[in-house]
Amino acid sequence: MVALRAFIAAATIAALARVATGASITVGGQNGGWDLSTNLASWVATQKFTAGDNLTFKYASAHDVLEVSKAEYDACATSNSMNTYTGGSTVVKLSSPGKRYFICGTPGHCSQGMKVEIDVVAAATATPPTAVAPASPPLPMSSPPTEAPNTAPTAAAPASPPLPMSSPPTEAPKSSKPSKAAPSKAPSSSPATISPSSEPSGSDLPVTTSPTPPPGSAANGLGQNIKVAMWFGVGMLLVLAL
Repeated sequence: MVALRAFIAAATIAALARVATGASITVGGQNGGWDLSTNLASWVATQKFTAGDNLTFKYASAHDVLEVSKAEYDACATSNSMNTYTGGSTVVKLSSPGKRYFICGTPGHCSQGMKVEIDVVAAATATPPTAVAPASPPLPMSSPPTEAPNTAPTAAAPASPPLPMSSPPTEAPKSSKPSKAAPSKAPSSSPATISPSSEPSGSDLPVTTSPTPPPGSAANGLGQNIKVAMWFGVGMLLVLAL
């Protein structure tokens, strides 16, 4: 980074110095000059002239330098030159952009090629070389996300034992309507026992067979009384059962 800044500063200073003092350009190059042997048309095509440059003519005493207009340049006319230079070494300041025309005033030399057209460009177009910024270092590669460790499978809770099936509710036994028990009251003279749960019928009553006493006897009368008493007892039982 320090070297880059130093390079930019040096290039800027060189450009500013060129603008301030200008470059010194020798007409015809190092191997030629302002003469008939140098191809001035080919040389000028390879040059670039900037406002502020100094154009140097070096020539022999048989030559001179005339600055003329475009029309005189094309016609190689020497009668109306703007500036005339002699002495063998002439420096012309190219102070502003534009085209300038120079010819040799010796008769016949202009038509033989001793003429140049100088195209001066503005100094703003001569910019210093642009320094290439160094490439920024590559960003560090982010580490891949750490995969969370697999957790052990959670043991399933044991299934709760099935609830015991509730037994259907036991239906309470229907209480039977208590039957009215008839008092077991029987005449003392009755030898048979009558069940209270059922009404005695005449067929259920024990029949006592006894020898039929003769009519009009005392035994016959006693038997009649016993029958009456039995039937009376049976009737009482029936009344009580109801």
